[in-house]
Amino acid sequence: MVSLPELVSSVVKLVSLPEVYLRVRQLVDDPRAQMTDVAAAISLDPDLTSRLLRIANSAMFGFPGRVETVARAVTLLGTQQVYHLVLAASVTRAFAHISPALVDMQTFWRGSVYGGVVARLLARRCHVADVERLFVAGLLRDIGHLVLYARLPDQAQAALQQSDETGMDLATVERELFGFDYAEVGGALLEGWHVPETLHMAVRYHVEPETAPGAPFETAIVHIAGVLATGFLAGKAPAESVSRIHPAAWRASGLDPETVTRTAEQAAGEIGGVVELVVEGGPKASMSPPSQAEAPQPGPRREQRQAVKRAAS
Repeated sequence: MVSLPELVSSVVKLVSLPEVYLRVRQLVDDPRAQMTDVAAAISLDPDLTSRLLRIANSAMFGFPGRVETVARAVTLLGTQQVYHLVLAASVTRAFAHISPALVDMQTFWRGSVYGGVVARLLARRCHVADVERLFVAGLLRDIGHLVLYARLPDQAQAALQQSDETGMDLATVERELFGFDYAEVGGALLEGWHVPETLHMAVRYHVEPETAPGAPFETAIVHIAGVLATGFLAGKAPAESVSRIHPAAWRASGLDPETVTRTAEQAAGEIGGVVELVVEGGPKASMSPPSQAEAPQPGPRREQRQAVKRAAS
């Protein structure tokens, strides 16, 4: 059986983040760099330039007047927020061409974007300055699933099937079968890509937030976002999902069930435009939760199970 370091190392070698992200990260870390330097680096990538301008002009930020240039977008958003948006766009682009035979990408990004929007809204309610940092963490919390689907499809299918048949949590089953779970894979991948520590730690420990050795607030927010996103995809009401949030996440975030429930309901109405802004070739179908008639039957991660079964057939 492949080890976690071997698995992640193979992906890091095959899937690299674009040069523009690496340059932006370098500039953000350089105290001598100016906003104009960041804008110039982004402007070298036409696709990223277009996407950043669409984001800056979206209802997500609601700036008065139209933002026409990258330099103006960087000035309005700030270098840190721009960096995190570039990171989100870069990672989603890195996985844009994964085979639909391996995973239903529309369902995957639907849940991912919902989790990102929930995390962003919760961060704002907690008066966090850089809310895009939490948006990225919520968006990428399940990125380890894509690695498992692509690199270990048969084993991933077996884990999903065992989870469904036994009612055991998927991460628990994966740890029994592989020695690690999808959250650990995602966190290790982001660490291998040298993203900020609070982000890769939040992704790595969001399944069991009480075990996080650091970044307790970020991990708690991503945990809450993940629980709500799973319920969203299953067609469950937010109030039902809130009961599954770990006590450690309540303590670390300082949030309460009523606030989280309201936030989840708000997020459901906001994600339709966000997915097309952030995800390359994002799904254009409705981003609203499935109706009760369309909702999947109860069971852990049914959407992922169906996707991986298609790969094995």
